Amino acid sequence: LGPNTWPILFDLADEVITVSEKDILRATLMAWQRLKVCIEPSAGVGLAVALFSDTFRQHYPADQYPNVGVILCGGNVDILETSAKMKNMGIQID
Repeated sequence: LGPNTWPILFDLADEVITVSEKDILRATLMAWQRLKVCIEPSAGVGLAVALFSDTFRQHYPADQYPNVGVILCGGNVDILETSAKMKNMGIQID
């Protein structure tokens, strides 16, 4: 977070949930493969939180929150570089 975004986050966010780089790449790959949408890894952050975060599941159980919206964006991604990162982290790309 930079000097422009930190004050906004500090003032408006109730909580920040973090995920690992590997989970971000796993979520990005899942969007590529299953949704057929070319998202960038920064868009994979929200998806990774919804899919893999125990903290998210504890705070927002599926029986109480059956629908979750995640904003996805793309275009700012080097697919070959991101794929290489996935392979380096042991994420299997089929």
